[in-house]
Amino acid sequence: MHTTHSGGLRRPFRIALALSAAAALTAAAVAIPAAAQVRGAPAKPLPTVVLVHGAFADSSGWNDVTTKLQKRGYTVLAASNPLRGLQSDTDYVKSIVATIEGPVVLVGHSYGGAVITNAATGDPDVKSLVYVAGYAPDEGERLIDANELGGGHSSLGEHLVIRPYPGAPEGDADGYIDPAHFAELFAADLPPKLAATMAASQRPAALSSLFTPSGFPAWMTIPSWYLVAAQDHAIPPEAQRVMAERAGATTVEIDSSHVAMISHPDVVVDLILDAAQ
Repeated sequence: MHTTHSGGLRRPFRIALALSAAAALTAAAVAIPAAAQVRGAPAKPLPTVVLVHGAFADSSGWNDVTTKLQKRGYTVLAASNPLRGLQSDTDYVKSIVATIEGPVVLVGHSYGGAVITNAATGDPDVKSLVYVAGYAPDEGERLIDANELGGGHSSLGEHLVIRPYPGAPEGDADGYIDPAHFAELFAADLPPKLAATMAASQRPAALSSLFTPSGFPAWMTIPSWYLVAAQDHAIPPEAQRVMAERAGATTVEIDSSHVAMISHPDVVVDLILDAAQ
């Protein structure tokens, strides 16, 4: 071996030795967390939470829920439900979910529950369903009939304002809740000014949605969670309880109006987190 006058290695060999030592230290640093992961439970990727609003509403109803989930690290997508009919709305939500990589939790409020019931069918990426005072129809069941489950009765149909819309199929039209009855039926536990604003800005739904038979229900094969709103005057609580039990859903019941995600966002978030984990 060639040596220097000082008895050490030549400079090229010192550099090579230093680089080799640095590489060894780097490998050790990488190995430590890897070993820790082996010893502990590996972190699972968080699912994307897709929120689907119902009739007479829009995605802004999910604002508080969205913020709280985002603070916990979840990716959230509040879909803008077209409200043009059960089949077309189902296809729309299915197309959104198809663009998402990884596991998905589908959450539906009110009519949005019927949409997720159909949109999740056959999709292996949808790991759980969450119904917030939502329809969970059985195969062939119409929403107008689901309202009568458990002996319940909804007076919503008695307080609709009907308006035509361009391109509507024959016999179809848009339905709005009469603003004079909106707070009572839809948002009785919200501040009156907020309920009045929601009544003025409500999005109508095609009336045909109430009379379209539902398809094979995703809750037959996907675990479900359900929040029953005990003071709901839009979808009777009696019907909600029957749909939740029929779906085998993990169920929470609270003293809430129809819009539980606005009046009780923390309870809704806790239910979604339970479903996500």
